[in-house]
Amino acid sequence: MTEKKAPDWSAIEAEYRAGQISNRMIAEKHGISEGMIRKKAKAQEWAKDLSAKVRQEVRSQLVRSEVRTSNVSERDIVLQAGITGAEVVRTHRRDARQASDLLAMLMAQLTDAAACRPDLENIIEEVCKEDETGKRYDRLMRAVSLPTHASTVRDLSTALKNLITIERQAHNLDDIGGEESYEDRLARLMGGKQ
Repeated sequence: MTEKKAPDWSAIEAEYRAGQISNRMIAEKHGISEGMIRKKAKAQEWAKDLSAKVRQEVRSQLVRSEVRTSNVSERDIVLQAGITGAEVVRTHRRDARQASDLLAMLMAQLTDAAACRPDLENIIEEVCKEDETGKRYDRLMRAVSLPTHASTVRDLSTALKNLITIERQAHNLDDIGGEESYEDRLARLMGGKQ
């Protein structure tokens, strides 16, 4: 029987304090439970005090890599970041315009479907007369149902909202308040947390 290797607590503490990955991910990496990490962190008063410094360094590295020279003035860095931010905003405006057009089209389809519902049902019944199983009839009725169209509109607007939020955060265009882990932010944006 092989002996279980003792956890590398100094490495675990460093990852915990950096605050870049979740406790669960640290636990999985080191083969221990998340509860053990929380217990040790509480007992030894570890603080996730480095996460802001790490985020600032990541931002700094990203901006410097976009400018691509080692001897860059602050003005050049700000100018390049401004250009990148403006490109993101223009893209969002174009995407929002396209999504708005698509939403208008889907809303028109909803209006047509609601107004012509009896006619559509008659056509579907005529087309599906010889369908003995009724599956084709059910599929066609579901395709023209209002809940299907409303769900499409809702899902499209939610997807666009999430995409814009994530991209704006990736380009540091908005101040992000509070300490929110990547996993919490992802869960919130995917609809898991409000």
